[in-house]
Amino acid sequence: MVHRCAQIMMRIEQCAVEIEADNCERKITHAQVVARSFFKPQAIGAIAWLMTEFATIILAAGKGTRMKSNLHKVLHPIAGRPMLDHLMASAGQLKPSRTVVVVGAGREQLEAALGDRAQTCLQEPQLGTGHAVQQAQDALAGFSGDVLILYGDVPFVRAATMQAMLDRLHADDAPAVVVLGFEPGDPMHYGRVIADESGRILKMVEYKDASEEERACRLCNSGLMAARAEDMFGLLARVGNDNAQGEYYLVDVVNVANADGRHSAVVVTDDPGEVAGINSRAELAAAERHWQDVRREEAMAEGASLKAPETVFFSWDTQLGRDVTIDPNVVFGPGVSVADGAKIRAFSHLEGAKVGESCEVGPYARLRPGAVLEQGAKIGNFVEVKNATLGPGAKANHLTYLGDATVGAGANIGAGTITCNYDGYFKHRTNIGPRAFIGSNSALIAPLNIGADAIVAAGSAVSRDVADGELRMVRADQMVKPGWADRFHDAMKKKKAGTKK
Repeated sequence: MVHRCAQIMMRIEQCAVEIEADNCERKITHAQVVARSFFKPQAIGAIAWLMTEFATIILAAGKGTRMKSNLHKVLHPIAGRPMLDHLMASAGQLKPSRTVVVVGAGREQLEAALGDRAQTCLQEPQLGTGHAVQQAQDALAGFSGDVLILYGDVPFVRAATMQAMLDRLHADDAPAVVVLGFEPGDPMHYGRVIADESGRILKMVEYKDASEEERACRLCNSGLMAARAEDMFGLLARVGNDNAQGEYYLVDVVNVANADGRHSAVVVTDDPGEVAGINSRAELAAAERHWQDVRREEAMAEGASLKAPETVFFSWDTQLGRDVTIDPNVVFGPGVSVADGAKIRAFSHLEGAKVGESCEVGPYARLRPGAVLEQGAKIGNFVEVKNATLGPGAKANHLTYLGDATVGAGANIGAGTITCNYDGYFKHRTNIGPRAFIGSNSALIAPLNIGADAIVAAGSAVSRDVADGELRMVRADQMVKPGWADRFHDAMKKKKAGTKK
């Protein structure tokens, strides 16, 4: 048995899926998730925070050719969040003092996405993962803490696992390098970690360079490592490229340390899904599916009812209260919170919206950014709400657009009502007072204020303010011509009959 004091326990079913890595010495596996805590950062328990500074080096220089996309591979979203941001959020829980992202193709996209959250350095040409890490040396000049090597296309490594690696680095035996290992159901062509019973690494070897005896080892290399900065860059300077690929393998730092009489250690995760690499659209979809499966289980465990869980899609930041009911085919975009007792009916789409207690949304409703429903408000079928607040008990039950508006408590918005908020250049607001009644098929031409208890008659096009308690009816006078329709029909029938002769 290898050293397991830092294992991260998860229940999984292994899928035999081979992943093509941009850096050829690193091959990662996918796992089918069945445990509910897989992607939940909040599930991390008490963490032994290190006093030693550490920096993260995230490798993201691969071309991502299998993704066949103009968007950089690590910027492809899972649950509405770029995979790189998933990884950085987990690492961020440990508060690294520096973050360096190694970039290559598509560097402009990465630099724009990162902003001031990380420093970037360029790997060009791309000569392997060891060479990639070396490019971060100048960015970490003068840094004497630890470095944690991560991969931008391996987004679901948990903070607890990263912490376990750093803790192992500072154990009493002070290993030169700590490697994160895993034992997949099918080792396939992954690099092997040859370790003794205490977890000390005897040798790191890529599958292509391994003997049959070494290939029989089931402990595989995830590619993730931790080391003191001085050790990491000192060892990398002595790594050669005498291998089947002619590249500078990061894993060879372990072999160089062994040659010096120093030892390295392996920390093993029992969750291969944690080190799942994403290199293609199919693998991206698999990661999305696994994330959603776990989030659905989590939502139900926390008190929400999902009538057809497999048809509900959450964003990474969706917040649900207790006793929320979600019907089939509901999609949550980023920035949605749903309070206790709310009901989200079928085929609704919510993004950037706040749904209050006991509200009802849908079916076939769309809540866009800035939509706020206060307690007991109702949005019905084919209603769209954008940057608008509905007060307590307010209703818009069907076929309505409410944009840039405030609707007072208890107000009723009739079917077919439209807030005409855009004049082609600027957006304008409509304010509807408490208990106001807006008749069906009304056009409210903003800017406009409608007072409390006011009534707008059906079919009105209102362009001037309506006072409290006032009735506003804007209709053309109706003309009545007795017998006109009968004469019209007779004339048309004779004309039509004449054309057939």
